[in-house]
Amino acid sequence: MQTPGTLFCFAHRGYRQRATENTLQAIAHALEFDVDGIEVDIWNVGGQLLVKHDRRLGRLIAGSELLTEMCPEVLREKLLPCGGQVPTLREVLEVVGNNAQLNIEMKGPGCAALVARELESYVRDSGASFEQYLISSFDHRQVYESLQLLPEVRRGVLLDGVPLDLAACAEPLKAYSMHLSLDFADPELIADAKRRGLKNYVFTVNNPDDLVLLAAMGADGVFTDEPQMVMDYNARITAEVLMQQMETGDSDMPQAL
Repeated sequence: MQTPGTLFCFAHRGYRQRATENTLQAIAHALEFDVDGIEVDIWNVGGQLLVKHDRRLGRLIAGSELLTEMCPEVLREKLLPCGGQVPTLREVLEVVGNNAQLNIEMKGPGCAALVARELESYVRDSGASFEQYLISSFDHRQVYESLQLLPEVRRGVLLDGVPLDLAACAEPLKAYSMHLSLDFADPELIADAKRRGLKNYVFTVNNPDDLVLLAAMGADGVFTDEPQMVMDYNARITAEVLMQQMETGDSDMPQAL
């Protein structure tokens, strides 16, 4: 439950300032800060769901190969800067457990069916709830496929701009949330999404001044590389709300959104 004015905190690719992004180590560090959610990126690599952001090697792992043309076992053998390996989605599910929500962003083609199968298997084996997960993508076709395959799991619509019809694209996807680029965070778009019953989450937010601006626009949460910054902001807002309650003696003030 959120105090009014606070922002839902997704650790973007884990806590990437403390360990290599999208690794089990980075996710474990983020969970230490009691974040609300974890965001990871996945690719279908040879029929396996591997957790990585870039479509090619070169930034974190030497080489230039396309992930979609690699053998998954070969990719898994390569070490990342923190000494860890590229994890599978199943490994991430096991590390996150029921400690936070998990946003699974589908980066490449052919992910939706594999994600549905993996989540069904994990929920069956672990007793987890489908409500803990959120599937998102810039590829709205795969978001729609996720709706058809596993409607129990929430869907997020990624946007890197302001569509002419604002948040209308979310309706045929029966989406739960809009995921908006900070560069295009727009009060009218956020308001339209809210009218359609959607949550508004903004990426990637690493400046405390932007947290204030987004909260004023009505955003519900952020994806951040600096989870501690967002948690500190939320703690300050919560303290201010409690102080206001004490000063007014209004015990009936809203406690959560």
